[in-house]
Amino acid sequence: MDIQPGDILTMKKNHPCGAKEMLVIRSGMDFRLRCVNCGREFMVPRNKIEKSIKTVSRKENTDV
Repeated sequence: MDIQPGDILTMKKNHPCGAKEMLVIRSGMDFRLRCVNCGREFMVPRNKIEKSIKTVSRKENTDV
């Protein structure tokens, strides 16, 4: 699965604050995510996060 920093992940389950969207800060063997609603940052192993992703939204880079 190709996930890059800056992508917005929509998860299958809610974060405790009620949001389902997470911003990818770092990707690799672990993901560093930030909740879009409350701003909390946390790290999750890749194999765990890939199972719980519903959709990936990517903003296209228009810098020329």
